Order: sequence, then C-alpha cells, then structure tokens
Amino acid sequence: MPNRSTDAVYQLIHSLQKSEKRNFKLYVQRNSSSPDLKIVQLFDALDKMKEYDEKELINKTVSIKKEQLSNMKAHLYRQILASLRVLDNENIDIQLHEQLDYARILYNKGLYLQSLKILDRVKENATKHNQVSFLIEVLFLEKKIETLHITRSMQDRADALTHESNSTNVQLERVTKLSNLALQLYSWYIKNGHARNKDDEKEIENYFKEHLTDDIKTPKTFYEKLYYSQSFCWYAFIRQDFLMYYRYAQKWVNLFIDEPGMIEIETGNYIKGLHNLLNAHFTLRNYNGFNKTIQLMENFRNSDVVKQNNNNEVQVFIYLYIAKINQHFLEGTFKEGIEIVAELEKQLKEFSIYMDLHRVLVFYYKIASLYFGAGDYSTAIDYLNKIINWKVDLRNDLQCYARLLHLISHYELGNFQLLEYLIKSVYRFMAKMQNLSLVEEEMFKFLRKSFYLSARKLQPEFENLLNKIKHLEKSRFETRAFAYLDIISWLESKVYNKPVYEIIREKFLDDKRVA
Repeated sequence: MPNRSTDAVYQLIHSLQKSEKRNFKLYVQRNSSSPDLKIVQLFDALDKMKEYDEKELINKTVSIKKEQLSNMKAHLYRQILASLRVLDNENIDIQLHEQLDYARILYNKGLYLQSLKILDRVKENATKHNQVSFLIEVLFLEKKIETLHITRSMQDRADALTHESNSTNVQLERVTKLSNLALQLYSWYIKNGHARNKDDEKEIENYFKEHLTDDIKTPKTFYEKLYYSQSFCWYAFIRQDFLMYYRYAQKWVNLFIDEPGMIEIETGNYIKGLHNLLNAHFTLRNYNGFNKTIQLMENFRNSDVVKQNNNNEVQVFIYLYIAKINQHFLEGTFKEGIEIVAELEKQLKEFSIYMDLHRVLVFYYKIASLYFGAGDYSTAIDYLNKIINWKVDLRNDLQCYARLLHLISHYELGNFQLLEYLIKSVYRFMAKMQNLSLVEEEMFKFLRKSFYLSARKLQPEFENLLNKIKHLEKSRFETRAFAYLDIISWLESKVYNKPVYEIIREKFLDDKRVA
C-alpha cells in the first residue's frame, strides 16, 4: 500500500485537523499581504485534492504562475508549520524550547539576570520531566553568560556549573549508549526477524554483551531504565526467550505506571510498551494477562492524550488492531475475526500516508492468516500475493512464511498443477534467506511426496508428519516456525478431519478450563 502522495505540502495539509486548518487561515490572513492571500488559494486547492496532481493544481490556482509554484509551496509549508507552532504549546519539549528562546532573546538584549531567571525555571522544568538534553543547552547558555559577564548571581558559580555540566554529560552519555543499543537490536529484528540458527544467536549475544558495558548495567533515571528495558526486550525476543521478553515488557510498562506524568511526554514509547506486553502475553498464551492489557489499550485509545495528535492515534490503531487479530488467533474465532477486516482496510487507507511498510506487511500477513484459519484459502492467497509481489528489503522471515502459507493455501485448494513449481520456488527462496528450519524441511519432504499418494495412504503420512513436528516444538530454533504458522493445528485438522479453527478453539477452551 503506497502512500497517497509523496508531495510534502500535500501530505502536511491532509494531516491537519479542522481546527488546525482554521487556525492556519487566521494566522496567515492577519497580515493580508498579497503573497499570503495566494498561499491561502494554494492551500484550499491542495486541501480539496483527493490525489496530488500538479497539472490540476496549476489550473486551479490561476493567480500563481507555473514557475512560481515551487517557491509558493515552500512558503506555504513554512507558514503551516509556523501556525502549528503557535497552536501546539502543550508538549513539554515545545514549552522548554520556547522558554529557552526567550532566555536567548533577553541575553541578546543585555538583560543577563532576567535571562538567568528564565534558565533556572527551564532547568527545574526539564529536570522534573526527565528532559536531560535540554539541561545541556541551558548549562551552555548559563556558562556563556557567566564567562562573558560579571553577574554575581551566586557564590562559587563556576564550581556549581562545572559540577552540573559534568553530571549531566555523564547522564546523557548513559542514555545515549542504551538508546543506541536498543535501536541497533530493533533494527536487526526488523531486517531479519528472530534468530534463525546458532550463528544468528551468537552474533546477537556478542553484540549485546559488547555494548552493555559496566557503566550502563545499573540504570538510574527514567530514560536509562526505558532504553535498558527496551534493549532486553529486543534481545530476548530475537533469541525467542519469551519469558525474559515478557519480564522486560512488563518493566517497560511499569515505568509509566510509576511515573504517569511521562505518559503524555513519551506517549509513543508507552504505546509501544503496551504492544510488546500484549505480544508477550500472546506468545505465552496468557489469556488473562492478554485480555487485561488489551482493555487497558482500548481505554487509552479514548483518552485526550491519544486524541491530541495524529501520531498517537495511528500508533494506537496499529497495535490495537494487531492485538485484536491476535485475540482471534488465540481463541480460534477466525470467522469472527474476518468481520473486522473491512474496518481495518478502511483505517489502513485513511492512515496510509503515516504507515510504514513494515507495519503494512505485518497486517497483510495477519489478515491472510485470519482467512486461512477460517478456511477461505483464495482470499488468503490474495493477501499473501501482496507481500510476495511487493519488493521491499524488510522482514526476510515474514517474506519466507508468506510464501510457505501461500504454498499450503494452494495445497488446500488442490491446485496441484502449481504445486510442483511452488515447492521448488519457495524452497529455493527460504534456503537463500537461510530460513529453512527442521520443521520446514519436514514440510517440504511431505509436500513433495503427497503428490503421488492416494487419500487412503495420505492420512497415515499426515500422522507421521504431526508426530515428527511435535517433537520439534520445544526446540530453541524451531519456535519461530510455530510463531508464524500454526503447523501443528493445521496437521491436527487433517488427522482428525476437522477445520483448523475448531482445533484451535478446542485448545483455547481446554486451556481456559485448566486455568
């Protein structure tokens, strides 16, 4: 699903809410200069467009010549941002920037003591909200004032500022190291998925141990603890240590429970933490924990914090719908899950200019899995084709399992004329990506052999394959196959002659009774 347009001004205008559009016009028209009246015309023309079309735009804005369009769009872009800057003063970082700007203006006017008073307030507010990067800027300006001017603002000022600067630099260095570690681990996962073999696991272990140096092993501040928890989350998830993954996802969320004021400041990280906690409950089949957390996210979706900007709304939408689909996977309610696809598609279209390719790929795979579980193999193939035909260098693991599920769907439909080609093609692709586990090897052996078996001889072969694969369920490097594709439930459906959704539903009800 490509973005509706790559034109920056078009995207910005179509991201605005009604109140923001109204505020922009008030902001621009207060001067009523000729160029600004023209950009209002340009704004209206772009706002009414469903797709960006430059020829149509030139025809609709007759007062703007073709050679002026580029400069006018750049001017419009700056004016929109300026109007948003005036309107959006709730964010702590914007407030701190504003106060810092005021301090610099007062300094430039020669009012050093007034500047220092504002800097003291900025420093206090930044410390209260864990904004360590602002402290560096405040201290830099404070030292500049004290170096160039005799303020006599306090005794031993030089020693105090030196101590504060050193302490802040150490803290910022620790945060930087931990955030770098979390980012690199997450980047590895986005490209490769889970560890495929011992070499992958060793690579991740070595990288993690090398970069988790002694000075950052005991996190102290909010952001140190946040990136520390994130680092361990990705490390555990890549290695498929799901208990560790759950523990650190819970610690991640608990940070915000302990400091609720940080939810509004770091909303994106709070939402991502809830997503990982939901994913951990899903992977461990912890139904009670999953249901409590999804309810927490549902409630959060309706909060003012989420509704105040597009980014928060999009992130909650992404992770809440992933959780809703996972809930149907857990409970075996695939046919009921299909009912949310229409709304999901509508939302995907609405948020298309904000959606990254990785998330869209995940949604396509999950929707395909819903249809597969419900027995609608043709529709599953339609969604899997979107992944297979989309040439992006993302999630090699997802690319592989999309092809395997695509192959099994054709098998279910009895498209045997395609299967021989598909088996060779998918096998080559997975081998090239170093994604072939023992589970997949056994699957390919079975599929090759099944062409030549009668229905009577096929049933015992399904039973043999099920027994072989069940023995691999506890293996460290085989769990990724079961995480992406419930091969065991599919084989049990063949052995017991039941639909897949009935098999999974029965397991869910049995687990609930035991719990």
